[in-house]
Amino acid sequence: MIEVDPFLSSKGRFHIQAHKKKVTFNPTGATLQIKSFNPKVMTGVKPAGVMVDELHVIAESSDADRVMGQIRGGIVSQPEAFFAITTTQSERPPRGVFKAELAKARAIRNGTAGGKMLPVLYEFPDAIGRAKKEPDKPYPWESKAFWHMVTPNDGRSITVDRLVEDFDTAKLAGEEELRRWASQHLNVEIGMALGSDRWPGAEHWEKRADPSMTFENILTLSDVITVGIDGGGLDDLLGLAVIGRDKVTREWRLWIHAWMHRNVLERRKSEASNFLDFERDGDLSIVDDMGTAYAALVDRVVQCNDAGLLASVGLDPAGVGLIVDELSVRGISDDTEQVFAVSQGYKLTGAIKTLEVKLSDQACSHPGQPLMTWCVSNARVELRGNAVLITKQVSGTGKIDPLMSAFNATSLMAANPEPKGSVYTVERGLTYF
Repeated sequence: MIEVDPFLSSKGRFHIQAHKKKVTFNPTGATLQIKSFNPKVMTGVKPAGVMVDELHVIAESSDADRVMGQIRGGIVSQPEAFFAITTTQSERPPRGVFKAELAKARAIRNGTAGGKMLPVLYEFPDAIGRAKKEPDKPYPWESKAFWHMVTPNDGRSITVDRLVEDFDTAKLAGEEELRRWASQHLNVEIGMALGSDRWPGAEHWEKRADPSMTFENILTLSDVITVGIDGGGLDDLLGLAVIGRDKVTREWRLWIHAWMHRNVLERRKSEASNFLDFERDGDLSIVDDMGTAYAALVDRVVQCNDAGLLASVGLDPAGVGLIVDELSVRGISDDTEQVFAVSQGYKLTGAIKTLEVKLSDQACSHPGQPLMTWCVSNARVELRGNAVLITKQVSGTGKIDPLMSAFNATSLMAANPEPKGSVYTVERGLTYF
């Protein structure tokens, strides 16, 4: 930019050091430099101005929150200092510091929070950008008539007409590529990443979300409950899934919670920001010893049992001895015919298909917990003959333990357990006074 401008490039005003990615303004000695987004580089720096580019990529770093803290701490001593963030939407569901900064910018823009930030957000209204996809219909944002709203450089570096060809190519490539394209060119927030080998239930997952649902709702509205448990190692999530069957409609309600040893934050640094987000959401508890997790999990199961709703508890047989012991101490065991080992692998095919059909038929809903959405998007399907397998190995580094616990609970609820009380209930219109 300096070299092509006659005024800036004259009289030795600037000293350009391309190999250092640095420019010096000679009259004052002020410098402009590109720096690595690293706590070791940014610690102690007191800049007069900072611009962070593509925050959605930076947010994937486990140190992102520390670096942002260093930047803000460094500019405090400079009265004239400014801090600018430029970024497109993320190609994956927002996480970490990007998710936090985006939420803050939206809140200030909407007038629900105060702050000195000036948010300039080119994104669709929720009715267009976050509308759920209807069967056999395009997303509302697919209409080209809306694209100018989020293309401030239309007619300069880009035009809407130039986007059309890329859009058509992305749509032909499938749902995954279409969502990725929309996030980068239309700033559409991705709620769930969908791979080509995704679990079919993922296609209906977001549509069945009911944010008003809680664990307490399930206890109040259900006639019977089954519980699934999976995971619990030092490198796993310990997943608890509760499925309640509605007293009147017999529809299913699914709620999950998970626990994780704190060491996982170090062992899986690439996912640390996600885990911390889930903890803030209240869906994940990070503990210093798994004994605490087992006790908290069993407390939830006991709540279901004390309410007279618990039909059965299904567990992955591998590595659950301590949980079984804890359940037994609290009065839930083989002796009460409430604890069952759920066969995994190809034998779980029935539960996998049952849950995806329930979601498709609008016969199963859930609170839309971000943790579970992440797990569902991590699930990868492997076909072996007529069997369907979803395994941790196929799913890579992403965790799926809470989803597997949901399949365990599904296998028990699919057996149509009878409520402990009378089937002649007021709700079903079969009781007379």
